[in-house]
Amino acid sequence: MSINKEVTRRRTFAIISHPDAGKTTLTEKLLMYAGAIHIAGSVKARKASRHATSDWMEIEKQRGISVASSVMQMEYRDCVINLLDTPGHQDFSEDTYRVLTAVDAALMVIDAANGVEAQTLRLLEVCRARNTPILTFVNKMDREVQEPLDLIDEIERTLGMATAPFTWPIGMGNHFHGVFDLRNQCMRVFQPGEDRAHSNDEIISDLNDPAIQQRFGIDLTTAKQEIELIEGASPEFNHEEFLAGKQTPVFFGSAINNFGVREILDALVDLAPAPESRHAIQREVIPDEKKFSGMVFKIQANMNPAHRDRIAFVRICSGHFKRGMNLKVSRSRKDIRTSTVVSFLSQRRDLLEEAYPGDIIGIPNHGTLQLGDTLTEGETLQFTGLPFFAPEIFRTVEIADPLKSKQLKLGLTQLGEEGAIQVFRPQIGNTLLLGAVGILQFEVVTHRLQTEYSVAARIAPAKYQLARWVTAEDSRELQRFIDANAHRIAYDAVDAPTFLAAFGAELSVAEENWPNIRFHKLREHAGLVFQTNMNN
Repeated sequence: MSINKEVTRRRTFAIISHPDAGKTTLTEKLLMYAGAIHIAGSVKARKASRHATSDWMEIEKQRGISVASSVMQMEYRDCVINLLDTPGHQDFSEDTYRVLTAVDAALMVIDAANGVEAQTLRLLEVCRARNTPILTFVNKMDREVQEPLDLIDEIERTLGMATAPFTWPIGMGNHFHGVFDLRNQCMRVFQPGEDRAHSNDEIISDLNDPAIQQRFGIDLTTAKQEIELIEGASPEFNHEEFLAGKQTPVFFGSAINNFGVREILDALVDLAPAPESRHAIQREVIPDEKKFSGMVFKIQANMNPAHRDRIAFVRICSGHFKRGMNLKVSRSRKDIRTSTVVSFLSQRRDLLEEAYPGDIIGIPNHGTLQLGDTLTEGETLQFTGLPFFAPEIFRTVEIADPLKSKQLKLGLTQLGEEGAIQVFRPQIGNTLLLGAVGILQFEVVTHRLQTEYSVAARIAPAKYQLARWVTAEDSRELQRFIDANAHRIAYDAVDAPTFLAAFGAELSVAEENWPNIRFHKLREHAGLVFQTNMNN
C-alpha cells in the first residue's frame, strides 16, 4: 500500500480536559467501541481488579488520577486511530503540552455540570497556538447539569470560538432520554449502565409521533424548541474553520454509560485531519516523502519495572517505518537499532513490523534518545516546537540510606529524562535540586523512587524560587557570568547552564549587571533552541 494511502487512513489526536471531567473514562469507552478492549475499566474503581487501561502507573491506580500521558492505537472504520490520553491535573501540564505537539487534532471533554474550567482554558491556549482542530464532548448529561444552551454560550464566550452542535440532549439527570442527531435528524435513546459496546441502540426518526411525545413529555418539547433555536442561530458547520481551530463541533453524552461515544469516533474519522506537513529548522517535511523522519516527544522510564526500560515515544512525520531499518539521531549522529520497536495499547506493547506518518512508535533505549530528538534515515533535520518551561517550585532531595545513593542518582536521571521533573546539578555542592511546575510532581517522584528504584527519599524545600536558562552570543562572556555567579549556577539534564534565584530582585540585578547575557523562561530541548520572545 502506498505511503499516501496509509497517511490518509491515520487520525492522531489527544484528549484534553479539566480533572474529573471524565477524560480517562471516555478514553476507555473509545477503545471499547473500536474493539481494542472488551470491558471498560473505571478510573475510580481503585479497589477493583480492573483499572483504566490508560492509567497503568501504580500511583494512578491508587489515587484514581492520570499523571502520565498514555498512547493507544486502534482501528475503526478502516482508519488507524492513534489516541493520546493526557494528564488532566494542572501540575502535569508540561507533559500535556509536549503531547499536543505530536497530534493533529484534540478532543476536549467538558463536565456539563461545571462548564469550562481553568485547566481547559490553559490547554486550549496550547491548541490555539498551533491552530489544532478541536472537537468538543459535553459529558455527564445523565446528571443534574447546566442547561445546554447556557453551556453552548459559555463555550463560545470563554473559549472564543464558534460552536456547531452535532447532537442535542433531550433532558438531563434522571430525565436524560437521549440525544438528537442534528445531521441525520433522528434520536438515539439513552440506555444507562452499559459496560459493553452494543449496536442495538433504539433510534427514533419521527419526534412528532404522538406516542413519542407522550413517552418523553416536557423534556422532548423543550429540546425541540432549543433545537429550532440553535438551528436558526448557530452557524453551519464549516470544515475549513474547524481545521483552522476557529470552530468546534459539539456532542453531548455520558461516557460512563457509553452514550454519545460512537458519534465521537465517527466524527474523528469523518472530520479530523490526516497527518500534515511538519516544520523543521531546515525545511518543511511532507508526510508522504519516501524517507523516514520522526520526533521524540515523550520518554517513559520503567513501563516494565522488571527490565528498567526507557521507551522513547516517536511521532512519525514522514516515510515508511520498517522494523530493522537504520535510523540516525540528528543531534548526536548516533545510529539507533530498530529491531525491538513497539506499538502501544497503554502499558501493553506489541512488536512492530511497520508504521506510517501519524503513528506513535516506541523505541527502547538506554539514554541514547532525549526529548525533542529528530530521527531520520541520514538527513540532518531538527523539528521545532517541543518546549521545556522554567520550574516554578524547587526542592532538595536526600536519602535515608546513604548506601542507596547510586540508585537515587539513577532514578533521578531517568525520571529527569522523562521531563516530568527537572533535575539540576549545582556547580557548587553535591545536593541535587529538583524543579517542577506543580507540587504534585514531587509526590509522584517520591512514590516512583520508592516503588521503581527502592529508594526512600526525603524531599525538602529549597531556597530558590525561579530559574532561567542563560545564553550569550560570546561564549567567553557566558563563561565569565557562570564563574562570577557560580553559587547560583546549576546544570540540567542536557547540561544547559541555569541561573537560580531566591527572589525576583536577584534576577533583575543580574539582568542589569550582565546586559549581554540572555535569560530564558523557555527552551527547546534538542539543539538548545531558545525562545527569546518569552524572556522573563
